[in-house]
Amino acid sequence: MHQYQAHILWQRGDQTFTDNLYSRAHEWQFDGGLTVPASSSPLSVPLPMSVAANVDPEEALVAAASSCHMLFFLWLAARQGFTVDQYTDNAVGIMEKDARGKIAITRITLRPEISFSGDVQPSSEQLASLHHQSHEDCYIANSLRAEITIEAA
Repeated sequence: MHQYQAHILWQRGDQTFTDNLYSRAHEWQFDGGLTVPASSSPLSVPLPMSVAANVDPEEALVAAASSCHMLFFLWLAARQGFTVDQYTDNAVGIMEKDARGKIAITRITLRPEISFSGDVQPSSEQLASLHHQSHEDCYIANSLRAEITIEAA
């Protein structure tokens, strides 16, 4: 068993709270010392109560799914003797009503583009297998209800 922690900090300061016009800006603090500025999405809570420049939970969920897939892909590729030079992904999450009628991130589409070098290059079948196994192994994907698809370049 592994345990992961995040410390979330929001403070009202001198804002009125009961008018519902308070700032949703807050911080995510992690055990390694990193503090990430966070906020509600401006799509959920309009500006100026949200901070568009900060990370919102929906973006973080999409990034976590993409990052997890990438980390497993890199590990598997290295084990199979493929040299990855660059991995980029323009992941997209769709929020809508799910089958239960609840608003949720229902779909996440990963669009990885990977550059390899060296004499050993993966075939299209090997590349598809790497993505399939990465998805099967990804802790985040295994934790979500949302459908996750990979549209590899």
